[in-house]
Amino acid sequence: MTTIAERIAAAEPPEPRPLGDLVARLDREGWLESGAPGSSAAGRGIRGLTHDSRQVRPGWLFVAVPGEHADGHAFVSAAGAAGAVAAIVERPVDSPIPQVLVRNARAALASAAGWWYGDPSAELGVIGITGTDGKTTTSFLATAALEAGGLPTGMLGTAALEVGDLREPNPEHATTPEAPRLQAILRAMTAAGDRAAVVETTSHGLALDRVAGIRYDIAILTNVTHEHLELHGTWEAYRDAKRSLFERLAVGPANPAKPHPGWPRTGIVNLDDPSAAAFAEATRRAGARLLTYSADVGRSTADVRATEIQVGRWGGGLHVRYLAPSGRGDLWTPLIGRFNVQNLLAVVALGEAIGLDPAAVRSGLESVASIPGRMERVEAGQPFEVIVDYAHTPASLEGALDELGALAQSRGGEVIVVFGSAGERDTQKRPEMGRIAGERCAVVVITDEDPRGEDREAILAEIAAGATAAGKQGGRDLLLVADRGAAIRAAFERARPGDVVLLAGKGHETTILYADGAMPWDERAEAFAALAELGWTPGA
Repeated sequence: MTTIAERIAAAEPPEPRPLGDLVARLDREGWLESGAPGSSAAGRGIRGLTHDSRQVRPGWLFVAVPGEHADGHAFVSAAGAAGAVAAIVERPVDSPIPQVLVRNARAALASAAGWWYGDPSAELGVIGITGTDGKTTTSFLATAALEAGGLPTGMLGTAALEVGDLREPNPEHATTPEAPRLQAILRAMTAAGDRAAVVETTSHGLALDRVAGIRYDIAILTNVTHEHLELHGTWEAYRDAKRSLFERLAVGPANPAKPHPGWPRTGIVNLDDPSAAAFAEATRRAGARLLTYSADVGRSTADVRATEIQVGRWGGGLHVRYLAPSGRGDLWTPLIGRFNVQNLLAVVALGEAIGLDPAAVRSGLESVASIPGRMERVEAGQPFEVIVDYAHTPASLEGALDELGALAQSRGGEVIVVFGSAGERDTQKRPEMGRIAGERCAVVVITDEDPRGEDREAILAEIAAGATAAGKQGGRDLLLVADRGAAIRAAFERARPGDVVLLAGKGHETTILYADGAMPWDERAEAFAALAELGWTPGA
């Protein structure tokens, strides 16, 4: 099998599984409300499951999940017509298809998916990484460290999927997929010989119970800042969704019949984050071990802490000395940005938690030259820096701009930024991001990110309000250019020697989402094309 998609497809169970076994499981877990499938269906074999009625095949189980835009209960009859043998529902539906009534269809979907794929997370050492920013970088670093320590490791994250010896870009905009796909990927990892899995675990995945069927061994917190209030409503609810990952450390035994690293359950918490105490308490309540880390060289209470940080000339790379329970360490990374010190130390703490050789951890960390769409340089011989980064939250944009501001100042230049904000997502962050950019950049260019069904010009105006409040003036140092390609060109035309141009918000993503569908997009390729139009090409 030459693709990850083929490996995931091969993870499907080859034989039907008895529906009655799933009903008994849901009953044991406390999800079964009342009732059961009819006697004619209870003994029938399930040949697949889905929450999407369009994917139903004969012999499948349909789970009616209430969604943001549509309620699965409206499609129970359609699922039956397509051949579903039963449906899991939160309320009875007028349909001849046998129905299993549950208290929470999303949680039942997660349990059913775990059951269908044989609970693969019980056979893996599972590391869940949550936080507003830094999840992807920490996931790449953790995977490299685990593999350097001799553990074949799969990865499921925003930028990439890794199963066995294959790594491919993640084509989806959702970091944590729905439970059936998530469990299929984990099963594909076990089949490929992976012993560990690094899983970026988002607040969506936690709040919507997509990860409810996963047995986590390690939970890592990067940070908690402003994001996704369109789903959670309040910052506190958003924080609590992430904190629930640490509460899940108490759930689920390993499978004694299958290989498992046997790690002690551990919560790894960033002591520099204001919410650290809440996550530490959740770890303790789960009965798990707590390890903390800190990039603050003046902080002496963290288990893993930086003692010295040096930034390379012209902002290139980081030299970090640290102290950990196993002793002192010294590592160098080509990654750009002091904020990456926290990501590095989180993985050092991971190595301490599971007993990896510290030298192997450092070797793995130092082997990661770049992360897709994270502070990536675009170099075509131009006299100014071009950086592509995924920064799409106020905190991540602020961190990137502060870092690049110092770089530009060292070269006698200024910062120009190109960014937007996603449609149908958190609207409160838009003027805040505009303010952050307006205070830190010589020129602010506001453009499309993923407008989806929103008015793209209205999104730009909401961001621009913050930049205007920070002193920027439209047509002078504030440009609203909805077309992202044109926005990049406008920024490059204004760049002078020594400047730094940050292209923020898209990073690794391969599409821009509009109301009528996805437009293919490659930020790096578009940057290279724009530079070529101005006369700069790699190697010229």
